[in-house]
Amino acid sequence: MTVDRRWAAAALSVLMVATAGCASASGTTRTSVAANLAPQSVPGKPLAGSLTGKVVVIDPGHNGANFKHPSYINHLVPAGPHQKACDTTGTSTNSGYAEHAYTFDVATRLAKILRARGATVVFTRTNDRGVGPCINQRAAIGNTAHADAAISIHGDGAPAKKRGFHVILPGLLRGYTDKIVKPSRQLGYDVRNAFKAGTGEPYANYLGKSGIDVRTDLGGLNLSKVPKVFIECGNMRNATDASRMKSAAWRQRAAQALANGLANYLI
Repeated sequence: MTVDRRWAAAALSVLMVATAGCASASGTTRTSVAANLAPQSVPGKPLAGSLTGKVVVIDPGHNGANFKHPSYINHLVPAGPHQKACDTTGTSTNSGYAEHAYTFDVATRLAKILRARGATVVFTRTNDRGVGPCINQRAAIGNTAHADAAISIHGDGAPAKKRGFHVILPGLLRGYTDKIVKPSRQLGYDVRNAFKAGTGEPYANYLGKSGIDVRTDLGGLNLSKVPKVFIECGNMRNATDASRMKSAAWRQRAAQALANGLANYLI
């Protein structure tokens, strides 16, 4: 079976089984828009209340076998008004802890918390042994699920002296992101505030502003029809951030913080 057919089937099965277990990479090419936006919420405890009836799509960046299929992950797919590579292999810590493993671990922890509060959770991939799905397929899963919110979890691979986290919001692309820019902005600030409060991770000191970046080059955002953000949880090439991200206890804190941010947005 070709990789393409396998992932087409996989995407359909994920949507059919909402209780099954978890954006593409930020990539090396960044088209950033100034993120000088005022926050719309404040840090604090998660709002009380049930998430019953809410659908959350969790997108763990990359996948464990991407490196084995370079021709597939490098083929071009729609990414809005342009095309980009299907996916990338992602980054890793200097000791070899891979981004795809980090994202899947945090996504799995996050799903457990959200389901305990009554949410329906849909993953863009259900294990860490596969290939893809491509960035356009990841967006399509969220759209087909009619998600109330979607989040793509990543770790960055910036220069080693840089550190911190940032949330990526969709920029305005006429004909693509018109309807999701405003709700995604609120979602992004709720996630940012909760992540900082819950993990103590500082805002990124190498891009964006106050933990917020706005981009128009990410297919996972450009093709989304539901409120969606990316989060780069830290710089995996920085020793301090890497130490945190390799810690199971810190990953649990990260998952709880993301759940808090999503709940604050959804309730």
